[in-house]
Amino acid sequence: MPRPLSSSFAKPIALAAAALCLSYAPARAQSVNLYGLIDVSAGQFQDAGAPKLKRVESGKMTTSYFGFSGKEELSSTLKAKFAIEGFFGADTGASGRFGGDVFWARSAYVGLEGDFGSTVLGRTTNQYFVSTLIFNAFGDSFGYSPSIRQVLTPKAAMLPFLGDTGWSNSLLYSSPKLGGLSLNLQGALGEGSSTTTGHSFGGNAIYFGGPFAATVAYQRVKHGVFGTLPALITTGFKYQESATVGASYDLTVVKFFAQYNLVKTEAATDTETHYFGLGASAPVGPGKVLAQYGQATAEYPTADVENKTLTLGYDYLLSKRTDVYAVFMHDKLTGAANGNTFVVGLRHRF
Repeated sequence: MPRPLSSSFAKPIALAAAALCLSYAPARAQSVNLYGLIDVSAGQFQDAGAPKLKRVESGKMTTSYFGFSGKEELSSTLKAKFAIEGFFGADTGASGRFGGDVFWARSAYVGLEGDFGSTVLGRTTNQYFVSTLIFNAFGDSFGYSPSIRQVLTPKAAMLPFLGDTGWSNSLLYSSPKLGGLSLNLQGALGEGSSTTTGHSFGGNAIYFGGPFAATVAYQRVKHGVFGTLPALITTGFKYQESATVGASYDLTVVKFFAQYNLVKTEAATDTETHYFGLGASAPVGPGKVLAQYGQATAEYPTADVENKTLTLGYDYLLSKRTDVYAVFMHDKLTGAANGNTFVVGLRHRF
């Protein structure tokens, strides 16, 4: 066996190693973090008009993701920051939210922050999406939140929503909080043919004041998830405008949510979708009972199509990082058979 170094010999080596590390230490403090979330649920999944599927799914309560972010102190009042974040499927190990999704789809940006607020460049989170997820009981759940499902990812029978949850080639400015009010402004440049992509802009205002919170958001978009337009609105397409208002009130024993969305598409035939949602969450034991109802109406030239969804659930907290949940969702669509979803899931943050 190798002989251990004597203490008289080991101490100088340790001091020399420490001095070498210090000689390469940066002049200013910098922090880099690794973080993420894994969400998997299992059970029966069925949208309105679709067959029953008994399977394991990733990211239905919260899309599974991982990321790296960091900040560097440039001065006492200015910091540089970055983030790169990607989605993945914990059920299969595939990257992205779906086939063809970019690797760093959640965000990929660099920017500055200080007393003026924050400004970042790159792929940034869509602020209209932020206003939608905050003011419903199921948050950003693409599997179970009526708000997210009907506004951000409507069924094929409904009218499409453009813009995605993240904007590429974008600039995002976030103001400092002023008495509970914050303002976010966002713009994105198009890439490729001018007939399929274009400049987009939007923003939101969010207010948190004690038990009451509210938001208003607007966006004008001329690009799809892949920078192309859905076939349904390609003819004569100009742009799509979306506006939303939302509010919540926390009575401690129960928290109520309400929101309204209007999505209008300017094309050869103008179309629009109206959405309203009501929800509540109530602490029960170590978790929360969740309830959310959403109704979307797509107005076509000849007839309207409605999607009504009710979701009920219980989210049980095992710790600050880990929770288990059970969800029931009833989904109705004009001209289609009803769908019923029953699932249990596990979510862990790191």
